[in-house]
Amino acid sequence: MAENKTQTTYYPSRPVLRIDGDEQQELGDVLLQTLMVEETTLGLFRCEATFANWGPKGSEVGFLLFDRQLLDFGKTLSVEFGPREDSGPVFAGRITGLEARYPPARPPEFLVLAEDRFQDLRMERRTRTFEDVTDEDVIRQIASQHGLTAEVDVDGPTYRVLAQVNQSDLAFLRERVAAIDAELWMDNRTLYAQARSRRDAGSVSFTYGQKLIEFSVLADLAHQRTSVRVSGWDVANKEAIDEEATESAVQAELNGGRSGSSVLAQALAERHERVVSAVPLSQDEAQKMAEARYRDRARSFVRGLGVVDGSVQVRVGATVELAGLGPYFDGSYYVTLARHTFTPTFGYRTAFEVERPAIGG
Repeated sequence: MAENKTQTTYYPSRPVLRIDGDEQQELGDVLLQTLMVEETTLGLFRCEATFANWGPKGSEVGFLLFDRQLLDFGKTLSVEFGPREDSGPVFAGRITGLEARYPPARPPEFLVLAEDRFQDLRMERRTRTFEDVTDEDVIRQIASQHGLTAEVDVDGPTYRVLAQVNQSDLAFLRERVAAIDAELWMDNRTLYAQARSRRDAGSVSFTYGQKLIEFSVLADLAHQRTSVRVSGWDVANKEAIDEEATESAVQAELNGGRSGSSVLAQALAERHERVVSAVPLSQDEAQKMAEARYRDRARSFVRGLGVVDGSVQVRVGATVELAGLGPYFDGSYYVTLARHTFTPTFGYRTAFEVERPAIGG
């Protein structure tokens, strides 16, 4: 049983599977044993699907999926969940791995591994420099080199030089967006990069004891800081750089709650961090670094893990509104990981990880 956008209804929990765009009903309805699709803030969706690989085929009995007709390297695999009249996509990528399993008490199985188009960027390692560029310039250039369309909405300074040193294109882009508080994701052949504060993948509400099957949440001061400072040297102006980020960097995300840094200062003591490993060459660059580092720590103050009946609305960048948890932990959370699974025992379920910079109460 699952709940769609407008009403509660019954529908088969098995996903719709497409290979190279064509629905493969037998593959999804008969042979599929388990399936997992995972998305994180780092980009690079991945999918693992296990199929039965033994049975009648024509007039014989034998292996079912070794003929390369359906499952082979490079073929596109897409996954949809939900009622057929209102289903939603949760994955689209290419097959990059094939694994055969021969368990002792079950027939042979065939495991398929697939990744989205970020796999191309992960496989390309380079050493090079970019001069007088913004992060948007770099993102668009790398996307173009891989034949991708880029949709970019990020903030950040112009750098005199950026160096990619023996890094994959994916690792380098992850590093760049982290430095400016942005996130990457892929949709078919379009690469998206957007400031986290402006990313909006929709919202969905769950209540404990209803669709929210289980949830655990931790508010932890261990990695909180009252402020973060970044130092450097402005070569052009021949002056020292010393920029600071404080609670104001996440004020818009607190929703009336108590931030980790304010709780830290009240309950224990002020704790300040100075970043000395970075080498900003301008005040603007240093300020962006300090704010990004502060926000990263602040947002990890409250972190949760949950499981709901399958929901395609739970995806990275979405907001989940949770109720029934009490005044400390009710409210809005930002999804940082979404994992959609199918098993014969539990059908379609969605696990997720969330975070926020404040505690209620």
